Parts: sequence; C-alpha cells; structure tokens
Amino acid sequence: MLTAFRTVLIEWGDCDPAGIVYFPRYVAWFDNCTHELFRRAGFEKYEMRQKFDMVGIPMVDIRAKFYIPSRYGEFVDIESRVTAFRRSSFDVHHRMLKGDKLAAEGFETRVWVVADPDNPAHIRSQPVPREIIERMQADD
Repeated sequence: MLTAFRTVLIEWGDCDPAGIVYFPRYVAWFDNCTHELFRRAGFEKYEMRQKFDMVGIPMVDIRAKFYIPSRYGEFVDIESRVTAFRRSSFDVHHRMLKGDKLAAEGFETRVWVVADPDNPAHIRSQPVPREIIERMQADD
C-alpha cells in the first residue's frame, strides 16, 4: 500500500496558550498529507482536475484520537495511506509519531466529486478512477 511521509515542525502559531497543538491544526496537517499522498502517487491536484474532469475530494467524515501532547518546537512525522476504497469514497488513515511513540491518529472519509451535468453549480459523486485505486494500492 502506498504511504506518504511528512515531517512537521510545530510552530508557535500551531499551539494554544498551554503550549500544545490546537486541535484544528491536526485537521490541516492531515488534509495536506492526503494531498501529498496523491502527489506521491503521481497525481497533482491541478493535473487530476484536468485529467479526470473532477472537482475535488471533499472530506465527508473526520475523526481523530490524541494519545500524547505535541508541543511548540517539536518535530512530528505523519504517515498517511488509503485504507479502503468504495465506489466513490475512500478512507485515509494518518499516524502522527513523535520519535517511536504514536501521538495522534486521524481518520478521513472523502468522496470523488465532479460537476453535476444537470446543475453545474452543484457537485455529485462519481466512481474513483481505476488508475487512482491501482496506484494507491501499489507497493511503495
């Protein structure tokens, strides 16, 4: 299974007054990591939009688990991979590590969407292209 890796330096602005990461920052990092996963598979977002005539991959469900706090000045490593594909949706699992310790996990469900041909101001789901699925399921 294809895995993306990203190292993040926790900045002053990422933290709350207690000096630990403010929870919305995790969502932003996980979102960036999902796009890095697609880039690593050979699909830059702009190119995907052109090639597959898609609008995007909006998040329809997200949850996180926090195990140990992360603080200003620390480096964390995030591993991301797609864990399941369905017709038009897929799940992404993110693992945030501080050294060898699991600090947090993120779980996303996203949907492959295109412009609705009956109403271009709206979007509708469409099956995830086979090429995307094959690249994401390939060994690193």
